[in-house]
Amino acid sequence: MAKTRVVVVDDSALVRSLLGEIINRQPDMECIGAASDPFVAREMIRNLNPDVITLDVEMPRMDGIDFLSKLMRLRPMPVVMVSTLTERGADVTLRALELGAVDFVAKPKIGVADGLRLLAQDITDKVRVAAKARVHKLVTPGAPAATSMSSTQPVRIAPPVANLGRLSTEKIIFIGASTGGTEATKEVLINLPPDSPAVVITQHMPPGFTKSYATRLDGLCRIRVAEAQDGERILPGHAYIAPGGMHLSVERSGANYIARVQDGEPVNRHKPSVEVLFKSAARVVGPNAIGIMLTGMGADGAKAMREMHDAGAYNMAQDEASCVVFGMPREAINAGAVQEVLPLKQIAPQLIEYLRRTVGASINRV
Repeated sequence: MAKTRVVVVDDSALVRSLLGEIINRQPDMECIGAASDPFVAREMIRNLNPDVITLDVEMPRMDGIDFLSKLMRLRPMPVVMVSTLTERGADVTLRALELGAVDFVAKPKIGVADGLRLLAQDITDKVRVAAKARVHKLVTPGAPAATSMSSTQPVRIAPPVANLGRLSTEKIIFIGASTGGTEATKEVLINLPPDSPAVVITQHMPPGFTKSYATRLDGLCRIRVAEAQDGERILPGHAYIAPGGMHLSVERSGANYIARVQDGEPVNRHKPSVEVLFKSAARVVGPNAIGIMLTGMGADGAKAMREMHDAGAYNMAQDEASCVVFGMPREAINAGAVQEVLPLKQIAPQLIEYLRRTVGASINRV
């Protein structure tokens, strides 16, 4: 079997050496080049035609974001970002995911050598996923389809949607996502009306990134978006994102639903885990739950989504053609957990149509 060929791009000689060693220890991949800046990387990519590149964010002469933007417009290919675990690092990494990076690894600000060694499995797993991911050419700024969370880019304004009505407050939308999910979740949320049912989201993300992600989404959406806080009420018109490194679930408190944010062991190797969230949806919300499984590697959440289905939930999964990685949706579909499989851009419209139908039916029964 052919090995996955990787080019490492980082201005640190130490990081280049460590990443090269980590990659070359794997039987199914090899580091075929290491570049100190994007200009060297450009020639390596042209001459060596790698399958995946790892890309540092902050580099001299041209930063990783500018290089990624040019790369995804002119020669789209799988990219794994290597970013520093800082607030600025989180903001820049989210911009990279917008531009088309498949995933990212958060390297520690200090103790880089030991930190990268501890992250070896995470790094190589993400390179493997990236090698199989679908990447798309970046639409040039100003084109109608362009979307961005960056304050310097035009923001997509979702078309106005009529209010869904008071009975939509009975519903809760549950979203699970992993690789490629930050942009997929954004596509769903920006198209929801202000009085949407509450949305509860588990996106596989490490600590330090989910707060920046929620803040960016909050600036784009007509619903409010924030990191979930333990014990807070789940309210219509709001979206709650599982904090990185913590499990999120929903519980009952009298007549209200509340968020439960807790530490614990990883489930399906993930914390937060979609399985934990979706199990609570099946147990607590039952037929008033709506499940959405978006792009991601693996099977996290598939069994629990079947439990949601069996409890009366209405479930959707993103289709293969629009996924970056068709892992989690495929497993949910194979588990018999979903009623509909849809392209990403059709999920929010179909969700709204379903809510209108169910709200109308409920009103007619009153």
